[in-house]
Amino acid sequence: MEPKKGRRRRQLRKKLLYKYRLVILNEETFEEKLSLKLNRLNVFVVGSVFAIFLIVSTTILIAFTPLREYIPGYSSAELKKEAIRLTFKTDSLERELYMSNQYLGSIKKVLTGDIKTNEINKDSLWEQYRNDPNILDLAPSREDSLLREEVALEDKYNLFTRATTRAGVLLFSPVSGTISNEYNPKTKHYAVDIVAPNNAPVKAVSDGTVIFAEWTAETGYVIIIEHGYGLISVYKHNSSVNKSQGALVKAGEVIANVGNTGEYTTGPHLHFELWSDGYPVNPMNYIDFK
Repeated sequence: MEPKKGRRRRQLRKKLLYKYRLVILNEETFEEKLSLKLNRLNVFVVGSVFAIFLIVSTTILIAFTPLREYIPGYSSAELKKEAIRLTFKTDSLERELYMSNQYLGSIKKVLTGDIKTNEINKDSLWEQYRNDPNILDLAPSREDSLLREEVALEDKYNLFTRATTRAGVLLFSPVSGTISNEYNPKTKHYAVDIVAPNNAPVKAVSDGTVIFAEWTAETGYVIIIEHGYGLISVYKHNSSVNKSQGALVKAGEVIANVGNTGEYTTGPHLHFELWSDGYPVNPMNYIDFK
């Protein structure tokens, strides 16, 4: 057995190292142009080196040159940047859509009054301004008394009705009249009803943008104004509205006229609501209707 293996090894070595002559001839004159002495081992080594070189070169071209962009399934750097930008934009649009849906939901609650009493947060807007009277000197000074008299005299001839502030926003009374029905969340009456002459002017309580000005079967002509700071004012049962959706209004500007329109009315009056961050609040806490 051993001699046979030795013979096979010698034969394999002989085949690998057996020299061949590669000759390139002119076909017409049979002139020898080039001749090379080769063996099978040389051909195998040269072929392997060439294959490795080809693989390395292809890898470098794919990894470090723009040619990789022409390979199906391999995205370019610009395409990746665009995909990332579109991803962020899609996320932003989803957030905007969510906020818009929340906002429209709040507007729907304003129009329909469909809100549970236990969902209403207690009004704590003025909590940050409260101080302990035991540690404060509340006695008015002479200068303060004189200033109060001067301001009262100016307000007497003011074109607007008396105004109060809410979180830095100046609020005017929307109409002059008598309150016939006060704010009562237990009966789901999230407004104050102010009796006034028919077609009396209804004024905006503060600067803002009209976000709704249409007719509804239940509450007649309705106008809703967004004032910023999460504050929305609602005016219902008007005989007409003087502003359209998207209009900018100033505090004290006439926006509608008192009426008796809609199913839920018993006479000329203004149904006035005040909403803060999607929840109704008592308008009498922020506006002096007297």
